[in-house]
Amino acid sequence: MKNIVSPLLLGSLALSACATPSATVTSAPTLKLTADAETVPVGTVNRDAADDPAIWRNAADPANSLIIGTDKRAGLYVYGLDGSKKSFLPEGELNNVDLREVMSDAERTVLVGASVRNDRANAHIGLYRLDPESAELTPLGKYPAGPGEAYGFCFGQDSGGEIFAYMIEKSGFVREITLSFDGGTPGATITREHKLATQPEGCVVDDRTGRLYVGEENSGIWLFDLNADNFAPQRFANVNGRELVADVEGLALAPTGDTGGYLVASSQGDNAYVLYDLTTGAYVNRFRLVDGAIDGTSETDGIEVSLGDFGPAYPEGLMVMQDGANEGGTQNFKLVSWSKIKAAIAP
Repeated sequence: MKNIVSPLLLGSLALSACATPSATVTSAPTLKLTADAETVPVGTVNRDAADDPAIWRNAADPANSLIIGTDKRAGLYVYGLDGSKKSFLPEGELNNVDLREVMSDAERTVLVGASVRNDRANAHIGLYRLDPESAELTPLGKYPAGPGEAYGFCFGQDSGGEIFAYMIEKSGFVREITLSFDGGTPGATITREHKLATQPEGCVVDDRTGRLYVGEENSGIWLFDLNADNFAPQRFANVNGRELVADVEGLALAPTGDTGGYLVASSQGDNAYVLYDLTTGAYVNRFRLVDGAIDGTSETDGIEVSLGDFGPAYPEGLMVMQDGANEGGTQNFKLVSWSKIKAAIAP
């Protein structure tokens, strides 16, 4: 994924393979927030099933934006911001999901991608088209993504609109896959890969800066400079038992300006969410979702953040997180206004 932006200002981060910017920070008290809404539960009952969300913002009608969520035992759900089920696509075992808007056949398409785990020996990417009007997903095809078990997944998009997929294979491989849409038929080619020492999963790409962030569950968070020729990670944050507690799970971005904002991580080991400064790499704050009118979250896998106007309930954006121990025993996703998070983490 080259030439997304001008060369990265990595000097400001002073990162290296052994740097640990978060480990030197004194842990702040963990804030307590409550959810604003929740989705209906996924269909797979009494099992670890709901996993990862993605958010599509409807710029023309923000309150009618959509959330896509995986039931990793069964397929893909589409929800409204009120948490109602809009549609379900039975696709088998899909783990992580992401989306981007692309031009295909001279039309703007909401492209959804997911890691397909139906074949444990060979990873695949599932690609789908989201119809914003019907809130339904149409399969476009499944594409080989190398040997091993598909696990984490995310998209990246460069300034010219080219789309890249990142497959996080369970044994440690991080693979970059270039997607093409010539003639409207997607194609996928593995272009680069790197193997981490232990199991990774969560990933997210900052399209502004060309940085891929990958969570190695028991180790920490890695940064890949996608503009560099060398596809190799730099340490961004360590699992240290204070700010970040294993497992590191979902990762999400709350971008501001050209390079600023936050990287948000699911600190599954103590049921919390951690924020880091994207410019400096410094630890910022952490919070939990506790019981309120809606029950809190625990054992969170996937998370997503999307900023912007989502209507009166979410005027500055929202965060969606999987709840691993939902009341009633069937997992779902919780929604929190970014305005609430932003106010809580402010100095």
